Amino acid sequence: MVEARSLRKAVVPSTLIQNPSPGNIQPTRLALHVSKDGSSCWAYIASGSHIYKLQISLEDSLVNKGKESLLIPGQAQVMESFLVNRCPHRSEIQSIVLTETESTDYLMLGSVDSYGHLIVSKLDTTGKDANRLTYSVLPQDGGVGEGSWAGLCFSPSQLSMAAVARSFCKTVDVYDQDIHVRTLHTLWYPSSLNFIQNLFHGNESSILAITEGCQLTIWDLRMKENGGCLHRICGSPGDVFYAVCGSSTGNVAVGGADRTVTIFDPRRWSALSRWVHCSKYEITGLAFSSIDPDHIYIQGVDYEVFCGQWKENKKVFSYRGDSNWLGFCKCPKRDVVGGWCDSGSIFVADIVAKESEIVNGYPE
Repeated sequence: MVEARSLRKAVVPSTLIQNPSPGNIQPTRLALHVSKDGSSCWAYIASGSHIYKLQISLEDSLVNKGKESLLIPGQAQVMESFLVNRCPHRSEIQSIVLTETESTDYLMLGSVDSYGHLIVSKLDTTGKDANRLTYSVLPQDGGVGEGSWAGLCFSPSQLSMAAVARSFCKTVDVYDQDIHVRTLHTLWYPSSLNFIQNLFHGNESSILAITEGCQLTIWDLRMKENGGCLHRICGSPGDVFYAVCGSSTGNVAVGGADRTVTIFDPRRWSALSRWVHCSKYEITGLAFSSIDPDHIYIQGVDYEVFCGQWKENKKVFSYRGDSNWLGFCKCPKRDVVGGWCDSGSIFVADIVAKESEIVNGYPE
């Protein structure tokens, strides 16, 4: 079981961003990193063609609960904030991803704009600007045509490998640093993508889960047949999937316009669980808990983020933003979950393992 240790609300200084650029329905413009001592976290947010960085205090924080396990945020201080000057995009950034390397000395920050231009930077974990541009990759078509939502994910086992999805182009380009490896062609507009830890089909750096229209598609980058597509799972026609994520046990979750979270078993690609209508509105963000993979964080269009036990279809706690989400993110290896609203508010929840309650002398 998990429980919330704290929920903090910080406000982006208006001197930093006065009016954030409007985002797509998928809130993929926030990335979080917690300091080693846990006293603060760095939030990276993208607006227009720029990325901004804020340090938010997590100290002296208590959790207050309202009705139905709704968490009430406490105010947090923005300790410092500035423009990240190493990401020279020319059009609106659509997605940013922050991933941790095996070495604790640095992080990798990736950003992709509406034409598929990818920039990956090396960051110092102390919060200081290392200012070392790692690599930049232009899209295969040179960025011609109409811009659209673009998504990004890194392989957890091979950080040099990144996949970039472009919605209107119906393509997913796979790169090994700045070398183009291959292009996957989807049938519908891709809306989310994630490398999955596939314990049964081989290396986790080779299996990619993509949501496109009302389908979840599984791709093997080593396979040539069917363009690399390993499996297609069709949802209800017209109900678009907006989010996909994988757990440490290999399970894959999808959610979207049908307001339902479905968990798939990768051994047979059959549904392990369907949490029907768990959200009041469309689901546009998902992340499995790193503490307990039986729990999942779900973000909906109606400003809500909640944690649920998917096997029992039970909510554990929730919190609400104060306007439309521009970003939703969980730290790669910690259960620190955040959301950025177009009002300028950033909500950061710190979740920990729940201590066993002692009942009649025995752990419950």
